[in-house]
Amino acid sequence: MRSVPIDEVSALLDHLEAVLQETGEVTLTRRGVPVARIVPVGEGRRLVPSRRALREAMPRIDPPSEGLIREDREAR
Repeated sequence: MRSVPIDEVSALLDHLEAVLQETGEVTLTRRGVPVARIVPVGEGRRLVPSRRALREAMPRIDPPSEGLIREDREAR
């Protein structure tokens, strides 16, 4: 990983691809505080998981949530 002050980014842009291949990522800093990170995009890498993947990753609730909601509504 390499840290670069934000005011030196324009000088880095000319050889950014080579720096990313060498270091793996670049952290941009402002007054020594990290403000952004530049990482290479990998092949087949999805930046946002699909809704289906999120649903499948969530644990199932027993009893199902619709039954709990129905009970709560009827109790009101």
